[in-house]
Amino acid sequence: MKIAKIELFNVHLPYSGGIYLLSGGREYTGFDAAILRIETDTGIEGWGETTPFGATYIAAHARGARAGIEEIAPHLIGRDPRQLDRINDRMDDALVGHHHAKTPFDIACWDILGKSVNLPVCELLGGATGKRLPTISSIYAGPPDEMRQRVAAHRQKGYLGHSIKIGALDSEGGPALDAERIAACLADRRPGEFFLVDANGGMIPETALRMLRMLPQGLDFVLEAPCATWRETASLRKRCSVPIILDELAELDGDIARILAEDIADGIGLKISKAGGLTRGRRHRDICRAAGLTLSVQDTVGSAIAFAGIVHLGATVPERNLRCVLDCRDMVTLETATFDAPVQNGGVLAPNAPGLGVTVNRDILGDPVASWS
Repeated sequence: MKIAKIELFNVHLPYSGGIYLLSGGREYTGFDAAILRIETDTGIEGWGETTPFGATYIAAHARGARAGIEEIAPHLIGRDPRQLDRINDRMDDALVGHHHAKTPFDIACWDILGKSVNLPVCELLGGATGKRLPTISSIYAGPPDEMRQRVAAHRQKGYLGHSIKIGALDSEGGPALDAERIAACLADRRPGEFFLVDANGGMIPETALRMLRMLPQGLDFVLEAPCATWRETASLRKRCSVPIILDELAELDGDIARILAEDIADGIGLKISKAGGLTRGRRHRDICRAAGLTLSVQDTVGSAIAFAGIVHLGATVPERNLRCVLDCRDMVTLETATFDAPVQNGGVLAPNAPGLGVTVNRDILGDPVASWS
């Protein structure tokens, strides 16, 4: 089997909540997805997606993803898509770094591999645990009472996890406002719920420590990505009694190794496009499991195609290590594909369909903006 054709589609995904607010005054109203279709000489096709979270989350942006895809695509024509490690080696030979641009190729090849052997991707990644994957909401920063209401609304939808965004500047209310946000969001906490307080690197050790000292005793949460740099995170770690999870800093294999060597965190937010796809994501999963770190399997953002990758990888993480998965379908208003994984009884299950199990809506995608054969 050989890759015969690659097509690239550009799709704008409007944010379902209007304006998404992050620390440092970052705002997003929508996200640009790069969606790939890979066709083989046997007629099997695979789909993959990468959707950067704007241009200010990590070193990735939509135009850069498309440029990276254009750089890589010619080098994969004629290659066997089922040889995932060799596909990733070839991508690395063609382009250094830029893992977000490599992600849709990797995921589309996993989709093809699953279809070629009539198995879901999760079975090829090690096998599904059979447990429902608890989904996590994404509660953007705002007034405390409003954030509490948004947590309640997602609770009604069946979400067991909640990602609370913080990181107010002193001019915006600073640590005191963030402490109020956390207390409000956890005020109605139910048994079995998991709260992740995410600063997206928007704090420094001083502001993080000030915030933590203002909180009521006994609040159960983990602190994700409090600081933007390794040095700041290590400094906070020495003085922080709250578990720390890394996200933006946990991108490469070497980053996971550094987390373990320096005991700098208790878990990671494994975002598939940040890692470079399912092949590298599987490796991060295994390192974390061996070291006793927890994982939230997510992506930066995306449509149902990206969510399919999340579910298939999340389904292979043991229950004790998996905290939640992100249902990014809830974050955008455009349905690029159907994926049979409804949120029920506190979570989702990977479908039994071959490959990713997605049926892509070609009318939504429009015509490809580039193709290679």
